[in-house]
Amino acid sequence: MKFYQITLLLCGFVLVSCTNSEGNLIPNSENSQLNKSAEAPQRQLSEAFKAYWYAGDAEITSYALSQERYGELRDGTAVTIFVTEDFLPEAQVKADRASSSNIPVLKLNKTKNYVTGIYPYTVMSSTFTPAAAKSAALKISHATQEWCGHVYVQLNNRDQFEIIQHSYFEGEADASKTLEKTWLENDVWNLIRLKPEELPTGNLTMLPSFEFFRMHHKDIEAHNVSAKRTTTDSLVAYELNYPALKRNLKIYYNKDFPHTIERWEESYADGLVTTATKMKRIKTAYWGQNSTTFEHLRDSLGL
Repeated sequence: MKFYQITLLLCGFVLVSCTNSEGNLIPNSENSQLNKSAEAPQRQLSEAFKAYWYAGDAEITSYALSQERYGELRDGTAVTIFVTEDFLPEAQVKADRASSSNIPVLKLNKTKNYVTGIYPYTVMSSTFTPAAAKSAALKISHATQEWCGHVYVQLNNRDQFEIIQHSYFEGEADASKTLEKTWLENDVWNLIRLKPEELPTGNLTMLPSFEFFRMHHKDIEAHNVSAKRTTTDSLVAYELNYPALKRNLKIYYNKDFPHTIERWEESYADGLVTTATKMKRIKTAYWGQNSTTFEHLRDSLGL
């Protein structure tokens, strides 16, 4: 089967502007090796999934953020924007027009805004995960801007993970590398929304989030992690514990479809805990709402 043929299961859907899904490869919990993208098994998408995600709008959720930075907690906001869209398999960018060769992906744009002393931080990560194929994200990008300068990291999922980074820090500037395929922490957020029972559990290797690498100025490489799921009332907590990094991440999501993410927390050895708690959630086609007449929608999100 050719790479592009994986998309055929979803070709019947009409995908509007920022809408679609599909792509490369994710290991199962017994096997940390990824197959070639053309060999990716397919996941069955329910009618409820199709009705929710292919309705021509995005799910936008705002969170009250308490962010650890420089040994203190900073108040701010976080926003997750989940949307389906068509993706070009070779260029690995959003497709401008419909085609049978496009890959439908679930995209997450995750943003944070907070202030450290006199100057602000703006953080954004984008993850493009196939909807139909059980595959790792086709692409991940991350950018951080603050008054000292900015950094950018991008992963493209091809025969290996191809990574480029640019930074105003001398030791991080204009670098590139390849890594063997493994689990991706950035992918976890999309997998929760696609099919949370596919989340890996047990002891495995994973590439932590690009936000973590850049904020802590660490080399981008996979680390051992212990992963588990715990159900509490209507929520499930998915927990990642990286012993060598002394880092713990917990993501709390609804156990019932559409498995919305209600909060998360991230802790380190210093004892400070970053938290994000849901404020508001709306579904809307935001990309067509750039007129001043739509600014009231920010009030709907508590922004």
